[in-house]
Amino acid sequence: MDYFSRSQENIETFCLKLPKIELHAHINSSVSEKTFRELLRTRNIGNTQLTSLESSVFRPNEKIFASFDDCFDIFPLIHDVTNKTEAIYKVTSDVISEFESDQVKYIELRTTPREELLTGMTRRSYVDSVLSAIKDSKKKNLDIDVRLLLSIDRKSTVEIAWETVAVASELAAASDGIVVGIDFSGNPKINDAKDFIPVLAHAKSRGLKIAVHLAEIVNAQESHQLVELCPDRIGHGTYLHPEVGGLHKSVEFVKKHKIPIECCISSNLRSASVPNVEDHHFGYWYQQSHPVVLATDGKGIFQCSLSGEYILAAKTFQLNHDELLQLSKNSIDYIFADEETKKKLKFQWTEFSRSLSKSEQ
Repeated sequence: MDYFSRSQENIETFCLKLPKIELHAHINSSVSEKTFRELLRTRNIGNTQLTSLESSVFRPNEKIFASFDDCFDIFPLIHDVTNKTEAIYKVTSDVISEFESDQVKYIELRTTPREELLTGMTRRSYVDSVLSAIKDSKKKNLDIDVRLLLSIDRKSTVEIAWETVAVASELAAASDGIVVGIDFSGNPKINDAKDFIPVLAHAKSRGLKIAVHLAEIVNAQESHQLVELCPDRIGHGTYLHPEVGGLHKSVEFVKKHKIPIECCISSNLRSASVPNVEDHHFGYWYQQSHPVVLATDGKGIFQCSLSGEYILAAKTFQLNHDELLQLSKNSIDYIFADEETKKKLKFQWTEFSRSLSKSEQ
């Protein structure tokens, strides 16, 4: 009997200490209440308005949003506060530090390059600010490896999508390995994803990794078109299975190609995407031994942490310490960085296991 099966350490403590991989974290929706408040206080607004804005973004009850559509109303409020490169730099820096404090050893942040005419921020200066924050975090000797996906927001235009891929291709070769791919995301009720498929296919042909949000709502035909693109990872996949409105052929394609699925349990619960935690699709894919990774989506607006996601999964699906460690370690295989990075991370997990064994002796 090994350490994990005989240890009496509770699940919460173990998950807090567990080294973790975060592969689905949007920068702006990951902003903490502390950072948001600090940015608000730089504005010339009264305390009443300040408090109102804070309470609009950070909602302390369990089902934070009344509906799936409701959560998308938050983003304009966040964007209004992060409309300068200095604010983007601060949010990125703080998000990195906060994840590092949660024992996240490797993270792939994602964000949509955004322009703000009022402040003069361009899509390129936005990206440069994010990259500066990531590079500066390395100088602080934080124990976290940070990479970046540039997001294509489906509410935007195809022309901007092509521009995003061009910038990502350029930076993939010129950012010391920080920029590793493209994310396709945004409100799934806006525009037709098929219009963006040629752009995403081109990105793949350029050697960029692709993470695609799909099946966030019931739209089986669109979801299958995105599945057939054979993305490197799937974001959410909530309604992929036929029992919830998806297609059998989509599930079979995902299984055949072993496409990892990024599961964001708290996000799905609090955005009313799933009715309860017991019905979350993480359970289905995990029981099938399919590649799956736990993620936060937006730790700020969904009031969660990656440790909390592991605790929630452990308690709901009865995962023991050994299974939690394996779930976390398996995530290394799904990152978009090179094999050398994977090797280094696996060594960290091995050292963690050894330290636990020694503490038990």
